[in-house]
Parts: sequence; C-alpha cells; structure tokens
Amino acid sequence: MNDCWGRTIDYLRISVTDRCNLRCVYCMPENGVVSLAHKDILTYEEIMRIVKVCAGLGIKKVKLTGGEPLVRKDLARLVSWLKAQEGIESVTLTTNGILLKSQLKELVSAGLDGVNISLDTLDPNAYKRITRQGDLETALAGLNAALSYAESLTVKVNCVPLGNDPDNLSAMAGLSKSLPVHVRFIEMMPMGLGQNFAFTGEDEILGILEKAYGKAQAFNEPLGNGPCHYYSFPGFCGKVGFISAMSHKFCSRCNRVRLSADGFLKTCLQYDSGCDLKALIRSDCDDPDLARAIIRAIDHKPKDHHFGQDSSDMKPANADKDETLSMFQIGG
Repeated sequence: MNDCWGRTIDYLRISVTDRCNLRCVYCMPENGVVSLAHKDILTYEEIMRIVKVCAGLGIKKVKLTGGEPLVRKDLARLVSWLKAQEGIESVTLTTNGILLKSQLKELVSAGLDGVNISLDTLDPNAYKRITRQGDLETALAGLNAALSYAESLTVKVNCVPLGNDPDNLSAMAGLSKSLPVHVRFIEMMPMGLGQNFAFTGEDEILGILEKAYGKAQAFNEPLGNGPCHYYSFPGFCGKVGFISAMSHKFCSRCNRVRLSADGFLKTCLQYDSGCDLKALIRSDCDDPDLARAIIRAIDHKPKDHHFGQDSSDMKPANADKDETLSMFQIGG
C-alpha cells in the first residue's frame, strides 16, 4: 500500500490504551489526565477487524503501544490473534517495563516477536524524577526477564535523553556493550509536554559515545520495522541506534501509520490528519467501506513534518491542523 508520495506503508502502531502507570515529565502531567472511558476505546475485536482489513491492504508489521499497553488486561490474547492474522509478519510491543516480568511468559507464548523498553537513565534517583513514581529496579527486572528470552525475542531499549550528560548517555549505550540488547536514542519531539524540553541531537550524542567507546561504524542492515539507523562499537554485543526526527529528518522513508486507542487512524505525528475508524465501525460499515477509508487516509498522508520551523507556510501538502494531543494519547 503506497501513499501519494510513493512511500510504502506496511507498519501499523496500535495504541491499546491511553492509560499509564508512570507520569514521565515529558509525556504526562504529574496529576495525570482524564482517561478515555472504557466504551470509548476500541475493543480487541474492533482492533482485529481493522488489522485484518489493513493486512489485506499491505500492512505487515504491528507495534502495540499505549499509554502503557500492559495496563490493559489480556494483552496476550490480542497478540495471539494478531500473530494468527494472515499477512502479519511481526508483532512487537513498547513498554516501560514495570509490568513486563509478570506478563512476559504469556506474551512470548502468544508469539510476541520483540519488545522495546523505555528507559532514559540507569540512575535510580534520576529515574524517579523523570517518571515521578517509577522504580528503576522493577523496570530493570522487566529488561532482564526479556533478555532471558533473547533467543526468540528481539530486545531493544528506547532512551529519550533529557540533556547531554556524558555519564548518563555513556551508561545507557553501555547496556549494549555487555548485553544482547540494542539501545536507541530518540530525539525529543516538541509535542505536548515535550515542548518544554530541548532535544539532544544525534551528532552530539554520537560524539560523546565515541569518546567513551571508540570509533562508531555505521551498521547498514535493518534491525527493525521503523526509521532507526544503527552503529557498531568495538566489543559491543548489541548495536546503538538513533531515531532522529529533528536533526536527521526521515519523512521521505516513513512507512508507518498509527491507530489511537479511541480508533483514529493517524497518518503523521505532527498533524491531526487521518480518519475516525471507530466511528465507521460503529456505524455498521462493511469491510470494503473500511478499506476505502483507510486507503483515502493513507493516500493523503502528509509529505513531511515541520517541527522546529516557525512559519506556518512551511506546512507541507496534505497536512491539516497541528496535533494538540500528547504522545500518550496518540500512541507515539
């Protein structure tokens, strides 16, 4: 399935909930938010119907996100359904790791292919400050549990730097030195509370890491479904990657769309472009109508974002209004 810019769209990120058990400073207000009512989020059956139609159109890879996806009950049941869907080649999960250890065996048995664990620091006090209520040891227990399945489960760590502290950045990358895990540095996006933080760019981080670990060598083989590119460091078990939407814009290679917990098919992080699939499903549309709506939305996927650009006349073709929701609300 291609958009009007010729990009192949084969990757769907599905937010199964807007709820989270942490309150990270760049993502959620300290006192939380009013969550969606249960009736307003997609049922698993509705998600499966959408995935079935999307698979028929060329979607091959699915990522389950939130909020924190593991706070929703019976997630392994959804994983099992997704893995059984013809055309779906990969089902992965992004989590903060707090609930992972207790659910991992069931998720792996259901066929989960990979897990990305959000972890911004290895300092317990800093972790508490960033997450407001999280416990680093519990998150690391989730990471270690995932690594115990490393032969069948791809394990990655997602780090959003909140500054350019060399010790923290080196420590985070150092996980890939001793463990079979890929650590990815994700530049802060100026959305929601993220607008209150400056992003630390890839080139600056890479320079810090090379001082600590030696010359990095570009690793040109794909290690996942998305836009991350990787480097090898001497003696490392895993790779170090970068998702650099701000400093190394990758919109021309974008292959993804997002499905929010309340059923909105979102075609670009920055804009509110897309289609309300839940409204269609609950108005008793048939699958061909649903497919046509998905095709229309993807065909009008914006060409690129203009984060960091002040002038509204930089907005690309097909873009609607700028998104006002936070990342936890759109499954970023």
